[in-house]
Amino acid sequence: MVATTVRIEKLAFMSSEADGARRAREELVRRYGEVPPEEADAVVALGGDGLMLEALHRFMNTGRPIYGMNRGSVGFLMNDYREEDLRDRLSAAEIVALKPLKMEVVDQDGARHVAHAFNEVSLLRELHQAAKLSISIDGRVRLEELICDGILIATPAGSTAYNLSAHGPILPINAQLLALTPISAFRPRRWRGALLSTRARVRIDVFEADKRPVAAAADHTEIRSIASVVVYEDSQSESLVMFDPDHSWEERNLSEQFRY
Repeated sequence: MVATTVRIEKLAFMSSEADGARRAREELVRRYGEVPPEEADAVVALGGDGLMLEALHRFMNTGRPIYGMNRGSVGFLMNDYREEDLRDRLSAAEIVALKPLKMEVVDQDGARHVAHAFNEVSLLRELHQAAKLSISIDGRVRLEELICDGILIATPAGSTAYNLSAHGPILPINAQLLALTPISAFRPRRWRGALLSTRARVRIDVFEADKRPVAAAADHTEIRSIASVVVYEDSQSESLVMFDPDHSWEERNLSEQFRY
């Protein structure tokens, strides 16, 4: 994490379709003006965590930082919404560089698909039959058969989202770790997942795919009826997120671990 060292002047705005987010955008554009995103020093995203994920994908590898303000429901990835002193807040903000996961899928027809995920890659059964999977790490089979509703590979940024709901661990934002978390594991019933290095390459193969079809999703991109998926951190790509110093991502992750 680093603090910004230059004055943020030229702003671009984006918002979700929610009425509150659109009204906020109109007011901020009236106050601060607006330039096209490709000319902006920073992009201000108004909405919830879904909009932030959209912005992370849209501005990946552009070098353009994203400052989110919560006009949604949860807003874990967002800063508090305030209309005053926006340029001062942006100039004082800290920047976190997020590396996405890359998902490479082969479906049952042999077609190949590629997508990125900043939160998680998840595999989920499509029908009433449980999924039957095998898990390999760096070319070595680590779990020959996992019968479950699904499994996910979460980044530190995504560890407080679906991963946490599936009883996976919360990861510090700067941890060089991924969380491999089963969803409703039936066999082996006691397996709770694993922590992996960001250098790990995870391969998951689907058994009996015609009888037990499985879908794979990388954030908002879903591929159905898959045969196998390989997941690893894309070290060549990144998106930049801005946080108020008193509302950092580290603090939010730490606070989440002491909720009861």
